[in-house]
Amino acid sequence: MSKRLSTICVVISVGLIVIFLAVFYIPKSQAAQPTVSWGSRGSGVIVLQRKLRNWGYYSGSIDGTFGSETYRAVVNFQRKNRLRVDGVVGAETWAALGYEGSGGSSQTSRVSGSAGVSRSNNVEMIARLVHAEARGEPYEGQVAVAAILLNRVDSPSFPNTISGVIYQPLAFESVANGQFNLAPNNDNIRAARSAINGWDPTHGSLFFWNPSKPVNQWIWSRQIVRRIGSHVFAR
Repeated sequence: MSKRLSTICVVISVGLIVIFLAVFYIPKSQAAQPTVSWGSRGSGVIVLQRKLRNWGYYSGSIDGTFGSETYRAVVNFQRKNRLRVDGVVGAETWAALGYEGSGGSSQTSRVSGSAGVSRSNNVEMIARLVHAEARGEPYEGQVAVAAILLNRVDSPSFPNTISGVIYQPLAFESVANGQFNLAPNNDNIRAARSAINGWDPTHGSLFFWNPSKPVNQWIWSRQIVRRIGSHVFAR
């Protein structure tokens, strides 16, 4: 009789444990995640970066900052999984990654200087720099200048925001002489979007210059990767 009672107690105990786990334990892969996009920061971005790295889409730092490299990885994942290709990780993309998306507000500290700008303004800022530094260049050369800007955002050697890179002292002559303030044209805007979407004709370069113009001799110590139009691009 006591053995039977012991068996019943074991069964009840196991049942209680199962109920407890069902009610209180949510597997990490099913935990609800916030909507994240360009400029978002926080634990949701860390989860995203880890998953994308595990699946071979992302090779950058697990730093909780949704920058250009994370954006390109997300876009690549969305394209290959036949999702809406917008770079925004909402409920649909989270589900494809194996998570529950909350569809709520994103944990966002937008790509910014001190004031903060939206993603559409990021395109505008990149396009202005393209216009100032590369108008008259072939389209690939315009995309290359935009890619340099995004590569610098990703590099630990430069500020980690679009505006921070653009307004870094002595970084771009066009900012100092006011050319950056001119309105971009449609090709400049397309070039900015192409770079944001992952096209990097410079293969990860961080510097560019026109060899026919006077430049600091230091720049020639950099490894030249490509020449496009009148510019050379180097790491």
